Amino acid sequence: MTRRNTPRISFIGFGEAGQAIASGLRDAGIERIAAWDILFPEAAGARLKSASDTIGVRAASSAADAVRDSDMIVSAVTAASSLDAARSVAPHLTGNPFYLDINSVSPGRKQETARLLGERARYVDVAVVAAIHPARHRTPLLISGPHAEEISPLLGELEMQLTVVGPQTGSAAAIKMIRSVMIKGIEALTLECFLAAARAGVLEEVTTSLKNNYPTLDWTKIADYNLERMASHGERRAAEMEESAATLRELGVEPLMVESTVKRQREMGAIGKQETIREMLNAGRGAMLDAISALSKGRH
Repeated sequence: MTRRNTPRISFIGFGEAGQAIASGLRDAGIERIAAWDILFPEAAGARLKSASDTIGVRAASSAADAVRDSDMIVSAVTAASSLDAARSVAPHLTGNPFYLDINSVSPGRKQETARLLGERARYVDVAVVAAIHPARHRTPLLISGPHAEEISPLLGELEMQLTVVGPQTGSAAAIKMIRSVMIKGIEALTLECFLAAARAGVLEEVTTSLKNNYPTLDWTKIADYNLERMASHGERRAAEMEESAATLRELGVEPLMVESTVKRQREMGAIGKQETIREMLNAGRGAMLDAISALSKGRH
């Protein structure tokens, strides 16, 4: 397709990722974008519908309405809902559209979804491997599956940044899920380490001592970033880590560390909803850790 014949794109799931990608595509000149989110009919969906109006995306009345005549479908739902999302659109697909599954789920789940859709869509396993903001639709992607090479030129025309990692569905997911063991595991360790250091009154000393082993890393910035990420997105990260645990089990590796990371991420996600914590999100690790400790004391 040329830019004069831009694709019709639909989003199933219109949370942070869906909105970011859709807004980027709109700015890149894509006019025909529709979206459906299961929250649309509920009060909680008013904010999502408002976002669709602001971005210039048509808020569909159902999943079937969203994917009608679509050339490309982007599934951007919660990890637990990825199969349900595919089921909701499968009977309504026509024209063999591309189905970009950007959900953070295990390779096995991606393969199951591809089987569910069968010949009704050209399934593409997509892994988002960086924060969705500020790059939006230009955020680096890994893609795999039998249709990955086929869709690559089109995504390139849409200014999307991607790397094809193979013809097997699940390869992109495997990279994402396995790297998350380290990325989100370090986040959880950051919380434990620095919270203990703050309570012991040795926060600066511990921060300085880490440079002995990791001289190229700025642990002050790392702690600020990791704590904010967990507080803002811990519950979603916990769900993703459950998929990392599933990935490891598929590979015969017992996810001992991952299961603990799930608990820490989920705990911090719940804490992050508290107003006293949200006020400190950008105030640095010291203020954040003090707020967490104060909240903990208030509960005991």
